[in-house]
Amino acid sequence: MKTIHRFAAGALLAFALPCAAFATDYAVQPASTLGFTGSFQGTSFDGGFKQWKAAISYDPAQLAQSKFDVNVTMASVAVSDKDQQGALPGKDFFNVAQYPDAHFVTTGFRSVGGKVVADGQLTLRGVTKPVSLVVDFKPQGKNATLDVSGSLKRLDFSVGGGEYADTSVIGADVKVHAHLVLVAK
Repeated sequence: MKTIHRFAAGALLAFALPCAAFATDYAVQPASTLGFTGSFQGTSFDGGFKQWKAAISYDPAQLAQSKFDVNVTMASVAVSDKDQQGALPGKDFFNVAQYPDAHFVTTGFRSVGGKVVADGQLTLRGVTKPVSLVVDFKPQGKNATLDVSGSLKRLDFSVGGGEYADTSVIGADVKVHAHLVLVAK
């Protein structure tokens, strides 16, 4: 009798697996951008990163199987102001000599008021903290665009601490945003 139950359980599992839903894996295209907006002396400025990689597996109907894994080369930071450009990679800000990469990985997704929020852990300057990003996914046949946005406190990650900790000069909040052009693998 045990053999029949094992066979039945195995057969049921074999039939169920092809029906299991998985999130779609996407390749991020070169037209994608990863940026941020901060403020200095009350004036906002935009920046971005030229080198980063993202592993995206996403399906809004299968959030439990979805995952973002993003690795950013911090030395690739780019801003238009040459003083900021010189300072950001340095020890007082990103300290790219000691912390060359930042890493964000999702821990889960949730629906909030009709929007999807990606919860995850961001590691920046050796500090890991929770970060939540609003997700806007637009499928286009087998391909898609994915926009994410959120906010973080720079001092939570020791970015611009010490003499640069004055948030009246350098704003405490940094908005992060990305526009990903995706092609299904």
